[in-house]
Amino acid sequence: MGWIKRNLGFVISGALAVALLGTAGFFIYKGLARNSDASDKLNEIYNTLKTLAGQKPSPGNDKIDNTQIAKDQEKELRAWMAKAQPCFQSVPAIPASNISSKTYATALGFTIYQLTQEAKAANVTLPPQFFFSFDAQNNKLTMSAASLDPLAVQLGEVKAITEILFAARINGLVSIQRERVSDDDANGPQSDYLDQPPVTNDMAVITPYVVTFRSFSPELARVASGFASSQNPFIIKAINVQPASGVTATGAPGDPSPDAPAGYPGRYGMPMRGAFPMRGETGMMPGVMPGAEQPPVQPVPSKGGLQTVLKEQLLQIMLEVDIVKPLAKS
Repeated sequence: MGWIKRNLGFVISGALAVALLGTAGFFIYKGLARNSDASDKLNEIYNTLKTLAGQKPSPGNDKIDNTQIAKDQEKELRAWMAKAQPCFQSVPAIPASNISSKTYATALGFTIYQLTQEAKAANVTLPPQFFFSFDAQNNKLTMSAASLDPLAVQLGEVKAITEILFAARINGLVSIQRERVSDDDANGPQSDYLDQPPVTNDMAVITPYVVTFRSFSPELARVASGFASSQNPFIIKAINVQPASGVTATGAPGDPSPDAPAGYPGRYGMPMRGAFPMRGETGMMPGVMPGAEQPPVQPVPSKGGLQTVLKEQLLQIMLEVDIVKPLAKS
């Protein structure tokens, strides 16, 4: 004890030194633990970066920044989606609101009458007693409340499809087929319905329709153009074309078909000339007076080979049309 008293300052300094060394060791231990954790995380990040760099496509490097390229492409895609949005306008339902059995029956009768008159104005033939696939609902005063909304949507869509066909001046409408959406459809004619159900994905509901009509090739081109240029989301899924039964047309370019409807133009839109004179023409050769002796027609010598003959044939077309209805954004 005497030595401690004589060297009290030394003892206190030594104790403080030991305490400081212990504290320093503790902090060094904690620092080493942090460094070990940081090293493990660094190795994990490095391994992840190495894995990403080995993928195709990779995030890029100092010369090519694939991440920024992906962000730019996303902006371009969103801009295209915004530009294409006007082409996906929903077809208005008929009636659009306050749908009841009475209002739907009234709208159905008026729409069928309107489409029938439009067909007459466009010289489009319709089957007898044709109700545009709504034979089961025609003249019914009461319908299931659950089926009124889908029936109103279908009536609007059928009207939009039919008016495109009428605008293209097809020769005749044979049938329109849709999906069954009400109990009344179970008792309707089979020719009005499809067995194919609608398809729903993450972005839209795709509703199928099938229309069968008769026309020549120019009208078919106008039908395809009409669906493509429509503001409604129509997509032609498939086209099945075959000659209409018992209808053929032969003759030289510009000659009318014997079975072609009245007023059907010649090839390339030119007036029909040849066997039938135009209005104001006598049907005689130029420079020949009526009653005068006509000069003999010199036969044209044959050059050999097959004779070129243009055949314009009436076609029956079955068109599968899908209507894309984008889902509401949540």
